[in-house]
Amino acid sequence: MSKTIAIIGAGVGGMAAAIHLAAQGFRVQIFERNASVGGKLNLLECDGWRFDTGPSLLTMPDVARDLFAVAGASLDDALELVPLDPTCRYTFPDGIIFDTSSEQERMMATISEFSEHDAEHFPRFLDYGRRVYEITAEPFLFNALDGMPQVGSALLRRLNRPQDLARVLSPITLHQLVKRHFRDPHMQQVFDRYATYNGSSPYRTPAVYAIIPYVEYHFGVWYPRGGLYRLAEALVDLLAKVGVELHLNAPVRRVICGGRGVMGIELVEGGDIPADAVISNVDIATTYRYLVPEDARPRAFVERLASMEPSLSGFVLLLGTDCRYDHLLHHNIYFSDNYRQEFFDIFERRVAPRDPTIYVCATSRTDATQAPDGGENLFVLVNAPYLSDDFSWTAERENYRDLVIDKLERMGLVGLREHIVFERIITPEDLEARYGAQRGAIYGFSSNSLFAPFARPQNRAPDLPGLYFAGGSVHPGGGLPLVMLSGKIAADLIARDLGVS
Repeated sequence: MSKTIAIIGAGVGGMAAAIHLAAQGFRVQIFERNASVGGKLNLLECDGWRFDTGPSLLTMPDVARDLFAVAGASLDDALELVPLDPTCRYTFPDGIIFDTSSEQERMMATISEFSEHDAEHFPRFLDYGRRVYEITAEPFLFNALDGMPQVGSALLRRLNRPQDLARVLSPITLHQLVKRHFRDPHMQQVFDRYATYNGSSPYRTPAVYAIIPYVEYHFGVWYPRGGLYRLAEALVDLLAKVGVELHLNAPVRRVICGGRGVMGIELVEGGDIPADAVISNVDIATTYRYLVPEDARPRAFVERLASMEPSLSGFVLLLGTDCRYDHLLHHNIYFSDNYRQEFFDIFERRVAPRDPTIYVCATSRTDATQAPDGGENLFVLVNAPYLSDDFSWTAERENYRDLVIDKLERMGLVGLREHIVFERIITPEDLEARYGAQRGAIYGFSSNSLFAPFARPQNRAPDLPGLYFAGGSVHPGGGLPLVMLSGKIAADLIARDLGVS
């Protein structure tokens, strides 16, 4: 009889784990408390408007290709991936506009308009991230960290030069690294922004995360025609193809634990689901707090999770307009005047910044199906602090909405307020309530420390045999490709532990 696996949550990590396990012959059941799959990769549709409410780009597409191949399918048959170039338009408070490109020569030419020095150093900056990727990707991103000595040995085998170790374990921050390569403050702000891709501050996250801009420039920025949620819909098709049982509107009450470890799950609506292993695709801190029985929680580990700093959260406006803003690209950034103060507000004061950097994704610029004729669908995201007693979104929700729209109007979206015909607001409180995101954090935990990459919780529960984790709150981190890899890693651990591989 095949082994049975129960997965809590049908986010991207949970679905990826299910596909890998089912392809190896496991019986896999997913229990999702919401009416749709995807977790934070989700969708809002209404009256011709279509908004992706979570991730807004796909990079490292080969990770997704590999996942589809496991199920005997083709990503490129299922989705039309559209390359975006220019990749993003940056607008600064002084009126300067800067478009980034995945073409290195074009990027260098554009940077040279600001600084010849910075243009010359752009390839060197990417080379720093390239070497970090070459050293760390295979032993770190693509594999479990259940054996740190083995991971350390694998890293050492890739260290061909003394400076390689200095790159991987550099004590400087990403901002300090950026300043070494770029003199112009506009360019510094552009490359500092990549810290937000893992929910962190460029002034605290380590320089090793220069890997993020390298990945984006090397692998490109892609948009699945029809919207990012098409990826979630395609994964549902893969689940069916490999025989995974998907249960929607099926919240889990608790993980059932016994003397030998995890034995299954109990559903809120009643009934126990026996399982040889359980994967939680819920935030790991939320899992321990609400789903693991108190007498089964390893106290030291739970205390460690409670002490870890959550990542950035987000304040989101979904705006449908009855006019077109032709100066917008698919991806747009409107920078704050004082970037350091913005992150101080978020992580030190834990309040929403009064002069926020604003991200606007207008998929209607690429894909006319996303908005009614003559309109735009604007996904507006502001970096926000994780939930705390220092700031109340209940009290400030509408005021902050007005602050964000006021700034967008000042920076070029003329008459925005009058042209909004559809609107929804999503706050960090909503993220916590809908997706079980601990304190509303989008990426689980921040990477605001030197050893952050190695401090992220692993994919197998300590001291609780049979419990595993997938998703952005555990290794290897947040973002679509890494979340897919977390599912693969959890599946590989289960296959190894149950003697299948």
